[in-house]
Amino acid sequence: MKRINNLSNDFKYYTMSSREEFVRNYISRDRKILLEDFKKEPRYGEIEDKFQIIADFTEYSPLHAGHMHCMGWAKKQVPGGLFVAVVPGPFERSGRGLPYIMTRKARADSAVAVGADIVIEGPPMGIMGSGQYSLCLAKIFKVVNANYIPRGYKPVSGFERILQRISDGRGVAPKPYKIVDMDTGEVLISGKLHEDNYVIVSLSKSLKKVNFDFKDKFIFVERIEGISGTKIREAVLSNDFRSVCGMLPPETIEILKREIEADRTPLHRDEKGIIECANHGSLEYLKSLSLLDDRTAESIIKGRLFKSIAQVERCISQGFSRHFKNRILSSLEARIRKDTLSAYIDKYPSVIRILNYKDKKTLKNFKKSIPHRRIEVWQ
Repeated sequence: MKRINNLSNDFKYYTMSSREEFVRNYISRDRKILLEDFKKEPRYGEIEDKFQIIADFTEYSPLHAGHMHCMGWAKKQVPGGLFVAVVPGPFERSGRGLPYIMTRKARADSAVAVGADIVIEGPPMGIMGSGQYSLCLAKIFKVVNANYIPRGYKPVSGFERILQRISDGRGVAPKPYKIVDMDTGEVLISGKLHEDNYVIVSLSKSLKKVNFDFKDKFIFVERIEGISGTKIREAVLSNDFRSVCGMLPPETIEILKREIEADRTPLHRDEKGIIECANHGSLEYLKSLSLLDDRTAESIIKGRLFKSIAQVERCISQGFSRHFKNRILSSLEARIRKDTLSAYIDKYPSVIRILNYKDKKTLKNFKKSIPHRRIEVWQ
C-alpha cells in the first residue's frame, strides 16, 4: 500500500527498501538545495589574493586512469596551481540522463585522493539540455576566474585546427553536422565530433557567450585508450575489480568498495517516484517540468496507468538526442519546473559549494581567490 501527498511535495510510502529510501532521500535533499540556491543572490566584488586556478569539469563516474592522466598532466604544466575539479551535482544524473555510479561526495573523495586540491559542485546535468549545462560550466569557470582549463580530446583529422582556434581565444560553435567559427562563420569540420571533442567546442561557445577571455587558457591533453565504461560498471556490479585494475587507480577502487559496502553504489532510478509522477501529475504540471515537451506530456496522460518505467519510456518522444528519453526520466524524478531551472541558471552559481578539499590551507587559499562569492562547505 502507498500513500501520496500533494504531488509537488515528496512522495510518501509506507514501506521502502534501504536502497529505495537512500535514492528517495538524496533526490528530495537535492531538490531542496536547488530550490534554495536559485533564491539566493550572487555576491560580487574584487578578488583580493589570486592563486593560479586550474579548473576542470569532469563527471568522475568513476574517476579512472584517463582522468588521473589529464589531472597529472595539467598540474605539471602549472606547478603550484590549485587544481579545482567541478563535479556535476544535484540529482546524481549524467548528461546522458543516467544515474551516476557514485554520489558526488564519493566522486569528490576519489578526486582529492588522486591529487585534486578542491572539488566543487557543478550543475545538475541530468535535467538540463546540453547547451544549458555548458553555459553553467562557462559561468562557473568565469566565477573562479580559471587561469587554465584542461580538457581531454581524441585526435582526429582536422581537429587540431579547431584546437588552435580555441587556443587563440576564438569561439567555435557546433551546428547540425558541422563546426563553425563563431566570428567568421567559416566551416571548420563537416560531420559529427567525438563526444570529448564536442564538449570542448560547446564549452568554447559558452565561454564566448559569457564574455570570458579563454585565450591560451586551455590545456589540451590527448586522451588515453583502453578504458571501458562497460567493464568498469560490470566490475562494480560484481564487486570484483581484478579485470579493471589497469583502468582504475587504487584510490578509486577503495572508495568504490566503501560505497558498495554501504549500499550506496551503484546508484539507480527512483522507479516508484517516476511512475507516480507519470500516473498522477496533471497535464499542466507535466508540461511545466524541465525538458518535457507538450507532445511527451500529452502522450504520458494518454498512456496511463503505468506499472513500469519501460511503459513510461515508450510514451516519450524521440527528441533530438539519443539520450533524450533518459533525461526525461530524470526530470520526472527531480520534478523541477522549467521556470525554476531558468531562474537557477540566470543566477548560477549563486553558491560555490565545496564537496571536498585537500587540507585547510588549500581551502583558505581558494577562498582568498574568490572572496566575491558565497562559499559553503558540504556537510
